[in-house]
Amino acid sequence: MATKARCRRKRHVQQELFRNGGKRKGAGRKPAGTRAGASHEKRPDVKPYHALHVTLRMVADIGSLRRRRMYQAMREATVVVAVRERIRIVHMSLQRTHVHLLVEAESSAALARGMQGFMISAARNVNTVLGDKWRRRRGKVFADRYHLVLAKTPRQVRNLIRYVLLNWRHHGEDREGLPSTWLVDPFSSGISFPDWKELEDKHFMWPIRETYDPLMVRRPASWLLKEGWKRAGSISARDVPGGDE
Repeated sequence: MATKARCRRKRHVQQELFRNGGKRKGAGRKPAGTRAGASHEKRPDVKPYHALHVTLRMVADIGSLRRRRMYQAMREATVVVAVRERIRIVHMSLQRTHVHLLVEAESSAALARGMQGFMISAARNVNTVLGDKWRRRRGKVFADRYHLVLAKTPRQVRNLIRYVLLNWRHHGEDREGLPSTWLVDPFSSGISFPDWKELEDKHFMWPIRETYDPLMVRRPASWLLKEGWKRAGSISARDVPGGDE
């Protein structure tokens, strides 16, 4: 009799579990942070000839990325990417709360692996910077997974290069103090970009100070990022990109 009673109770519990089951509005883990919540829909298929604009947002506790030690932490992550060769970072800029990358990848899988490696390395480096002399900071560094936009035309790619390298002007970082004397954002890969309008017909690049280590970026392999974008016009280091570009 005791065995039959236990069976009846078990069936009763199962009925209660399944009665209100299934997908419910508002269920699941909620995104953290004021700007978190990047789409979790399936990403578009990546092809080698695409220019990939990747945006990474930081959690508020990290503070501004536009500091010397933060720059160095993110630069070391670009070195890891260059060594592993899963993706090719062509252009990059660090803003106060987010990172912009223009990337090439052979496939969606290569992009996923490459970005995973970059984010793990960057998070470890940033947490080391923010720790004390005894231990590394623990906790999230990126607010959510990366946001991805594919560019397929010369105009789209030209606008993205302009936006990534000149995003500091878009945010007004060039208006006061020492930054107002800079032509190229030192928190970007702009110093390594050979195609500025100001460098046309020049046989040399701008000089780099011995104390400055440029971000580790690579020359593009795709036609769009190498030559195609030039069909849409030149890019001046003095341009101020708009928010819709």
